[in-house]
Amino acid sequence: MNPQTPLLHTEVDGIPTLFAETAGPLRAGLVFRVGVADETLARAGITHLVEHLALHRLGVSDYHFNGETKSAFTHFYIEGAEHEVTEYLGTVAASLCDLPMERLETEKEILRTEESRRSAPQLPLWRYGAQGYGLASYPEWGVREAGPDAVREWARTWFTRGNAVLWIAGERMPEGLVLGLPEGERRPMPAVTSALPKTPAYFSEGKGGVLLDAVVADTAAARLYAGLLERELTRALRQEGGYSYTAATDYTPRRDGYALLTAFADALPAKQDAVLGGFVDVLAGFQAGRIGQSALDAVRGRYESGLAAPDAAALRLPALAEDLLAGRPVRSPAELSAELAAVTPEQVHAVALEAAGTALLQVPGGLSADWAGYTEAPTTSPYAVTGRRFAELGAGKATLIVGADGVTVEGAHGSGAECAATVRYAECAAMLVWPDGGRRLVGTDGMIVQVEPSLYGIDAATMAGMDTAVPPAVVVALPPRQQIPAPETPEAPSAPDPGGRPGRPAPTRRTALQTVVLILFGLFGGLSALLSLLFTVFGYDPEFGVSVWLILVVVMWGFTALVSWPAVRVLRRTRRV
Repeated sequence: MNPQTPLLHTEVDGIPTLFAETAGPLRAGLVFRVGVADETLARAGITHLVEHLALHRLGVSDYHFNGETKSAFTHFYIEGAEHEVTEYLGTVAASLCDLPMERLETEKEILRTEESRRSAPQLPLWRYGAQGYGLASYPEWGVREAGPDAVREWARTWFTRGNAVLWIAGERMPEGLVLGLPEGERRPMPAVTSALPKTPAYFSEGKGGVLLDAVVADTAAARLYAGLLERELTRALRQEGGYSYTAATDYTPRRDGYALLTAFADALPAKQDAVLGGFVDVLAGFQAGRIGQSALDAVRGRYESGLAAPDAAALRLPALAEDLLAGRPVRSPAELSAELAAVTPEQVHAVALEAAGTALLQVPGGLSADWAGYTEAPTTSPYAVTGRRFAELGAGKATLIVGADGVTVEGAHGSGAECAATVRYAECAAMLVWPDGGRRLVGTDGMIVQVEPSLYGIDAATMAGMDTAVPPAVVVALPPRQQIPAPETPEAPSAPDPGGRPGRPAPTRRTALQTVVLILFGLFGGLSALLSLLFTVFGYDPEFGVSVWLILVVVMWGFTALVSWPAVRVLRRTRRV
């Protein structure tokens, strides 16, 4: 089929259907307007669970099929012979109407195993918070307690005829296709939230490289800018600088008139500064309008070649189904080619400026981007609640405040009272509950407050009042922990409980005395180590024998360890800030 041949808009069993006539095996997909962003943090994973249950009855087949749960859409797709496609789609639809609940606990275990192998992206959390599109950064906490009734209700609400689009690519439409989905309404796109008071913003985390995303209007010029950015990052950071192995971009339409543009460049630890600087320089070049016509034409030609490929019509169908579900226009390849052909360098420059204004930059831990005009994303709350105060036991310096409307932790890890994280009960996205009494409250803005009775000596009445104030729908019961946090002691400080967005503990400031100890004992230790090494290698004398030589070696290295230990303790306990 010529890729310019119009799509056929039809209907199968009451479901809007897109058909493209193509050669090769028959391909089809059933797409629903539901995804992770439609869930809440406390019930995250229920859409993924429905997807797994719907596929179970298909068992092991010779044809290729799968399912995928995305932020705002869920896909079921199949490639095979006509009877295989008909069987697959009919079985999926029937299973969605009558999910195999005898398989529920098994699929939960499979999802937990899948999650253990998956690395969650951090950018969604920092941009959107602990709700909507930000849930892609969080574990599927809702899977563990999802019961049969809740799962059935979710399927009845979202996996309906009115909330679905079918697409088919092949030589002809398959016959005898019956889906039988229940009636239901078309669901609007998820609300777009924000956890960033100001952009462009940055946060420091990880060590793998530099990652950026930006929200731009979904246009042909934005698509070409993504291609130009990848081309220039590759030239500057790999070909010329030799700093990065991978420099790439991604362009993902959000189906609400906007798209998420993502750029990444990896780096070894020794090259992180250079990669960050080169990355920012490339962005600055586009923002200054340095866009060559020849480069633009080359990227445009690559996109147009993709639109003219023999299987372009079939490959575009899943995206077109999403557009149709989102109420977006379904454009033909000819229309897209015309839009691409009309893009000018000035329009790309405008996109670069738009992306700069909404950018969120992740830089390796220990680095910053404020020098480049990026504002540090908030890691603390701008307010604290009033209520009962509980000082951390032992050597800890934090204070927990339990109020009528929320909880605040301030001064954690010696950071000072001005550094606080607050979660209001009305804005609590999830409260994790352990049998030992521990609680973790996650706010919709991504802030986290850890409430540990064992660390703060909180009485049972206060804990009960907090549990009553938190909406039951956000409570997530978890199994027993392997280790219950204990108060810190000067001899053995406990590791901080992972907090998520609020960031890492602030380092302890090194005092003048500790600096003197570090220098003196460091020098003595280094000198002693050098002498010990020289004696170990060259000090053996046959006249005194091996035993005497070994005793002297042990004594010298023991003295070296004794002299060096004060400096080592200073390094472990403090950091220059």
